[in-house]
Amino acid sequence: MALDTALPRSLEEAEEQTFSPHPDGGAAPAPEHGPRGTEPAAGPVAGHGRRDRLARTGRKVLRRPGLVVAILLVLFVIVSAVFPFLFTHYDPYATVPVDKLKPPSLAHLFGTDEIGRDLFTRVLYGSTLTIQATLAAVSIAIVVGLALGVVTGFFGGWIDVLFMRFVDVMLAIPRLLLALVIVTALGFGTIPISIAVAVGIVPGFARITRAEVLKVKNLPYIEAARTGGASWLRILFRHILPNSWGPVFVLAVLDFGVAILAISALSFLGFGAAPPAAEWGTLIANGRNFLITSPWLSLLPGLFVGLVVFSLNHISKSIEELQR
Repeated sequence: MALDTALPRSLEEAEEQTFSPHPDGGAAPAPEHGPRGTEPAAGPVAGHGRRDRLARTGRKVLRRPGLVVAILLVLFVIVSAVFPFLFTHYDPYATVPVDKLKPPSLAHLFGTDEIGRDLFTRVLYGSTLTIQATLAAVSIAIVVGLALGVVTGFFGGWIDVLFMRFVDVMLAIPRLLLALVIVTALGFGTIPISIAVAVGIVPGFARITRAEVLKVKNLPYIEAARTGGASWLRILFRHILPNSWGPVFVLAVLDFGVAILAISALSFLGFGAAPPAAEWGTLIANGRNFLITSPWLSLLPGLFVGLVVFSLNHISKSIEELQR
């Protein structure tokens, strides 16, 4: 009997709690919950957590003056490659024989070449072709390397053995020698150079991606997702690839500098864009005949290339340290 009377009372109390009078006279709505029983404030809290992580990362970057200088230099190169006219008013192709072989000065920061063209202007305009070729080479290498690494690491078996032996053979061949062979077969120009350099750096991306996929695919949350009914395709694109991207990104920044060196070397050897187009390697090569009388013609463009590559290496190492 006590149970009979207690049940209606508990139901009435529950009803009163759910629809308790609101101060305005209406019924107070029941508390809202998210799709997983979380409170509505979870979204702002998550966003605040992301902002905190970004702020901490920013403070870590600012504590590294060398990293800040490297980032600023790389940003300057990227902006000058897209908008070179913002940093110089000279024409990179206009010849002024009267001003030939002038040393560096306030009027000509890098001096002038053998026919009077401003060398700093030609370095800035040359960054357009060099960065375009480098970006194309690294993009090709990332796409092909990611595909090879994901396929071999995810499926394994004979596919892994076959592709990895091919990658081992590619790693055994010096990159520059391989690029020379390919560019000789494809012909001269920016696009053939990009393809030749990309082929040389694909094996590194394939190896790194395969190692990360092998590590991630055996983690407990992958097994949980598979047990929950997720397809292999969903697991690959939603869980494995996003969690394997960190080391691949570090390698991409590092290989961007490697690609700049390789493209500049091929341009130095005469495989780049045809004159009067300016590429960094071509500018260094043009000053070889004046190393005694006008050494800045080769030294300053070479120093500029070296600083860019060193900055990219420093950024990649710093990213790797910040990810730990």
